[in-house]
Amino acid sequence: MKVTRAATPFLPLCQLLLPSRLAGLSVTLLKATALEIAILAGHLLLYPSGIVQERRSTPALPSPDTAQLPTEAKPPVVLLHGFIDNRSVFVLLRRNLAQHGRQHVESLNYSPLTCDIRTAAELLGRHIEEICERTGHPQVDIVGHSLGGLIARYYAQCLGGDAHVRTLVTLGTPHSGTRVAPLMNAHPIVRQMRPGSEVIEELAMPAPGCRTQFVSFWSDLDHLMDPLESACVDHPDLLAHNVRVSGVGHLALPVHPAVATGIRQALDMEEADIRTATRAGGLTVA
Repeated sequence: MKVTRAATPFLPLCQLLLPSRLAGLSVTLLKATALEIAILAGHLLLYPSGIVQERRSTPALPSPDTAQLPTEAKPPVVLLHGFIDNRSVFVLLRRNLAQHGRQHVESLNYSPLTCDIRTAAELLGRHIEEICERTGHPQVDIVGHSLGGLIARYYAQCLGGDAHVRTLVTLGTPHSGTRVAPLMNAHPIVRQMRPGSEVIEELAMPAPGCRTQFVSFWSDLDHLMDPLESACVDHPDLLAHNVRVSGVGHLALPVHPAVATGIRQALDMEEADIRTATRAGGLTVA
């Protein structure tokens, strides 16, 4: 899951002006910041297209006369966006998953007026049950960006959602809470994402028998995670694997092609694969 960095035309100049270590860091920061700005601009253009909940489709039922052959169809993938966002953030990731064999991918919107992670998790649960009933699959996989990952984890870990969620992949999700942007504490859902909040404390409580597999992608340049490691899942009862992403900012996590490759690999991992990867010291996306 390791991808080498691309060359950049700014490198020679930075090496002349700065010591080697600082030059490398500055180039990385420059590239990540430029990418974040470009993604933000593109996302603002796409945002109106994702405001309305997408139309749901029901898979066509086979003819009674058609012989049923055993299949290994992959579970549906549910994409859940972050705070003050909508499903348009997953345009590229959704296309990538579809191109690589995921036949059923759905994006869910939760209301921008959502003020409680628990309430959002209950609503997510009803959506997941409806998807399972409509598609005939007993389980789904979820990819959650930022707050979306926290909502999905609460559902899987605290509301019995592990019966329906096979694998949860989180991207830049504050699993241990983040201290960034203290001026936004007026919003109740931001307070719930702080270290020591009731929701974060609930997620730290014992969760014996939780069946969901967790794979968390955390970035060394995620400006919304303070500390950076808060985006890792660290719980003794959970089957969790943390993947470090190098040189990619918070907004780029659902968009970056190397991360998309890592997400596909994570969704294809079985329990034994996750345990082996964790014992081996983890994977890195660069």
